[in-house]
Amino acid sequence: MSLMKIFDTAGSGMSAESLRLNTVASNLANADSVSSSPDTAYKAKELLFAPVLQAQGGVASQNADTNVGVRMEGVTESQQPVETHYEPGNPMADASGFVYGSNVNPIDELVNMISASRSYQNNVEVMNTAKQLMIKTINLGS
Repeated sequence: MSLMKIFDTAGSGMSAESLRLNTVASNLANADSVSSSPDTAYKAKELLFAPVLQAQGGVASQNADTNVGVRMEGVTESQQPVETHYEPGNPMADASGFVYGSNVNPIDELVNMISASRSYQNNVEVMNTAKQLMIKTINLGS
């Protein structure tokens, strides 16, 4: 694996973690939202990622020069049930007096945010280390 591909791999990881952080922020922003029906209540978004392993020439093998990374496969909605509250005075209440809250769990989202930010930071460190190695290699010839 060439040293330049390290930047592609780490950059791919940074992009994925950035998407995770944006999704967590969106989920947290909608954690307290309510709706008049369970179908329209906000459901937490979850990202699906898949590894990328693509060799030059289209065939991946252990000896081939490969590009590796991660890509987003799609976005799904959490299957957890939405919260139901009896609030007959709420303008969003249905005919029975219920409002339906989101299924976002703020604790899970904060854990996901910490994990994503640490992974992003690790990818930055990989890029910085690779850059320092390249600079030291160039300075060997001077």
